Amino acid sequence: MKNVALITGASTGIGRELAHIHAEKGGDLAIVARSKDKLEALKTELEKKHGIKVYVIAKDLGLPESPKEIYSEIKQAGIEIEILINNAGFGGVGIFHELDYEQHMAMINLNVTSLTAMTRLFLPDFVARNSGKILNTSSTASLMPGPLQAVYFATKAYVTSFSNALSEELAHTNVTVTNLMPGATETEFGASSGMDKTAMFKKTASARKVAEAGYNAMQKGKIDVVSGLTTAQKIMTSFIPFIPKKLLLKTVKSMQQTQ
Repeated sequence: MKNVALITGASTGIGRELAHIHAEKGGDLAIVARSKDKLEALKTELEKKHGIKVYVIAKDLGLPESPKEIYSEIKQAGIEIEILINNAGFGGVGIFHELDYEQHMAMINLNVTSLTAMTRLFLPDFVARNSGKILNTSSTASLMPGPLQAVYFATKAYVTSFSNALSEELAHTNVTVTNLMPGATETEFGASSGMDKTAMFKKTASARKVAEAGYNAMQKGKIDVVSGLTTAQKIMTSFIPFIPKKLLLKTVKSMQQTQ
């Protein structure tokens, strides 16, 4: 296999579109998600359409042992990963102390712990050969606190901070880390998180558009890329550092209340 991109959360949404984009450019893939059926269907589609090779790993990255198991399987298969795309993640809307305890812990495990583990496992190989690219899917939610999505916003703030710090640590190498910050995007995330019933998701960007922005920024070695915002959202985002905290919190909360 050549020019292999490993993509987590590849069965749907932005991850699936990233897989399509990489395949269109002739790159091979290692795709990871919980649903083996969806991954196998994607493998068949991409291999037939683009003549590339796709390696399927059906794993739940919310489980603590999964990152090491994925890394071990990749090494045993003799696959060299050129691009690591940490895209798996999920969210949920509601008041923190009323939402399910296990849901909070699972969100932190997937959005933060597994992303950190995957990066730590694969990054030494990248540095040793002095080549490789990492794309982490964060969110514009990382730029502010998120009342009614307290844990989700906080996990994405971690992803952005973590990604940016690594990009500077690796500045003397040919390894790059790019942080993708989508706005509201047309994926299964909206329905599964309950965000599709909020004002924030009234206008959504296509997953393909967001994936293209992220992939292109990664290829250029950019540190951050924001995609999928309306003009009004872009203006609001640019003013976040200057908005009084109480007003910002009330505004974000109102945008996340179900309609």
